[in-house]
Amino acid sequence: MSDVLRASMVVEFPFTRSLGLVQSAFLTGLRERTVLGVRTAAGTVLVPPVEYDPETAEEIRDLVEVAATGTVTTWAWNPAPRRGQPLATPFAWVLVRLDGADTALLHALDAPGPEAVRTGLRVRVRWAADRTGAITDIACFEPDEGPTAGHQARPHSGEFAGQAVTGIVAPARLDYTYTPGRAQSAYLAALAEHRVVGERCPRCRKVYVPPRGACPTCGVATGERVEVGPRGTVTTFCVVNIKAKNLDIEVPYVYAHIALDGADLPLHGRIGGIPYDQVRMGLRVEPVWPEPGAGRHPDHYRPTGEPDADYDTYKELL
Repeated sequence: MSDVLRASMVVEFPFTRSLGLVQSAFLTGLRERTVLGVRTAAGTVLVPPVEYDPETAEEIRDLVEVAATGTVTTWAWNPAPRRGQPLATPFAWVLVRLDGADTALLHALDAPGPEAVRTGLRVRVRWAADRTGAITDIACFEPDEGPTAGHQARPHSGEFAGQAVTGIVAPARLDYTYTPGRAQSAYLAALAEHRVVGERCPRCRKVYVPPRGACPTCGVATGERVEVGPRGTVTTFCVVNIKAKNLDIEVPYVYAHIALDGADLPLHGRIGGIPYDQVRMGLRVEPVWPEPGAGRHPDHYRPTGEPDADYDTYKELL
């Protein structure tokens, strides 16, 4: 094969978590333009605050308020901001020790260029115009030419007039380009022709689908290509009751491990053409291929009408 296959891939999901008393007070404070930290039993003020002392592991709830000004302790210039970063123009990533704190906070510094940034630079918080109770309520830091009078952390109740922030949703996303190797490229090329091709291990003689170019059992390279299926047997399955984002499939539906005829490793596939509560282990199925141009992989698998496979024929593939 002369053409190198490439595909742009995205892994994305929202990470939702509830907040304890300390984190709730910290994010609620940011919404109200107040920066809170915690004081440990040894007197160290931690910003951002944590719920347990990193040295003793004891629970910490002694909230204190620190200043919105501070000093850069170290930095790195970012000449090409990426999607979702705090600023769209080049900026510096900085660690800032806020006045009254003993630890540093990581955020962005809006500066005209790297020559304007240095360790020891005095900075202040630039608050976001719309604040919701998130770290992004600090839009960034900016240079501060004001006085450097000392600021002592002072006790704070952690209570504010508005409703407390009790949870956050943090989107996680990874964009990457996938380039399959020799074995995967041959597998994908065969799928485009509605064929399924695996590779046989020269030592244990097992056939793996999809192939990875090496036997996971023996650790030796595989090169002998073997066409398998396309029919197979459901070895085990689960019923999906939660609808996935951007997936136009009504729930409930069944997702199964399918051992294709001639393969020694089951692959994953959705089962269709049968009520979800009638899917069973041993069910014989065949692929339903998508319309031309709609993808390479089977859209789903449907029953063949054959008698169920005997358990002994697939029990080693569970």
